[in-house]
Amino acid sequence: MKKKRPSLKDIAEVLQVSTTTVSFVLNGKGEEKKISKQLIARVENYLKEINYKPNLVARSLRTGSSRVIVFMVEDISNYFFSKIGRIIEDIAYTNDYRVLFCSTENDTKRAQDLIQLFQERQVDGFIIVPPTGIETEIQNLIENDIPVVLFDRKIDTLDVDSVTLNNYEGATQITEHLIEEGYNNIAFITIDLDLIQMDDRRKGYLFAMEENNLKPNILEIPYEMANADKCNVAISQFLSDNPQIDSIFFATNYLAQNGLKTMSRLDDKLIKALGLACFDDNIFFEMYSPSITTFAQPIEQMGAQLMKIMLGHLEDKEKIKTKKAHILEGKLIKRESSLRRETIKL
Repeated sequence: MKKKRPSLKDIAEVLQVSTTTVSFVLNGKGEEKKISKQLIARVENYLKEINYKPNLVARSLRTGSSRVIVFMVEDISNYFFSKIGRIIEDIAYTNDYRVLFCSTENDTKRAQDLIQLFQERQVDGFIIVPPTGIETEIQNLIENDIPVVLFDRKIDTLDVDSVTLNNYEGATQITEHLIEEGYNNIAFITIDLDLIQMDDRRKGYLFAMEENNLKPNILEIPYEMANADKCNVAISQFLSDNPQIDSIFFATNYLAQNGLKTMSRLDDKLIKALGLACFDDNIFFEMYSPSITTFAQPIEQMGAQLMKIMLGHLEDKEKIKTKKAHILEGKLIKRESSLRRETIKL
């Protein structure tokens, strides 16, 4: 038979104190409520002795705080988002918060449903990589004094904190680097998705090509095909149709991974014959032969910045009124894949 969970009243009777006293100690408000250190220690020791675990749902209803933050991203299995998630989780844990992770797959309805679900569960804050079409839901959170920080992309129509990257400058740097290395038929493979960071990467590529009087060549792959066999087919057909291509700039690391897989299947010399670079680093890119040039996002700094903003709002909702767009700087990591062709041994 399952042992009955002791109530606050049961604990108070054993200790011969009021249920209010037990509640204050349990919620870390003992000293604030002028309870003696000796009594606080006696309550805490008994709670440890019986291995008492508070009912988090009941506590959230009572205190209005669940000590839970939601991290809502495009795809939590993506290397970039999972690395950020781990940093957020570690910082949250040291501040007595827990993190719930979820993926939207860039689906508006799914994101709307998740926001409603977690709002009903009284989570304390949201860190969101927003798909298009959820402005109303985010505005509703803001109006209900629930802290929100947007990540990876911002929404200009909303007064909300955001942490993003210098996507335009990063894409420009990659393209200019390839041009400096002697490539002049540079293809850009990206996702056909109406997102501000993808648009900025495209614009950065186009700017650098135009500045150098080079003709752009772009392949847009629908998001639903990005991690499927159809993506490999699209890249294969694109390479076949454009034999003049001497280099490729991939807009995301997962597109680069698909592209590398496709090229190795078509001709194992292609990876060394073409200049290659991509946006977003990945631990595996250092292990390729040749190693892959990337524009790396400052993952540690991003995670720390997101939590600095979130914890600031949670600790004092009245103090931080001004919302700010934080744009961080990435770093171009030059590796073997973008070397001048004459220096690459085929």
